[in-house]
Amino acid sequence: MNKVLVKSAWGSDDPTKAAFPFLHGNALAEAGHEVQIFLLREAVSIMRAPVANAIVPVGWPPLAETLQATYALNIRIHV
Repeated sequence: MNKVLVKSAWGSDDPTKAAFPFLHGNALAEAGHEVQIFLLREAVSIMRAPVANAIVPVGWPPLAETLQATYALNIRIHV
């Protein structure tokens, strides 16, 4: 098992990139790694429920669904 920190500054202006830290973090956690997510700049705003609910990345589920999986995997999120 490795410890992984995923950092992102992408916000709602690019929904696909905004979702990547959560999608990648979930995949890494499911593979058995200890994951933490660090958000800065524009990415901080996506932790607000109205913003997260409005983000739908291209080719991926809505961010609100991905976040539920992130929470279920007990991934620590730093904002």
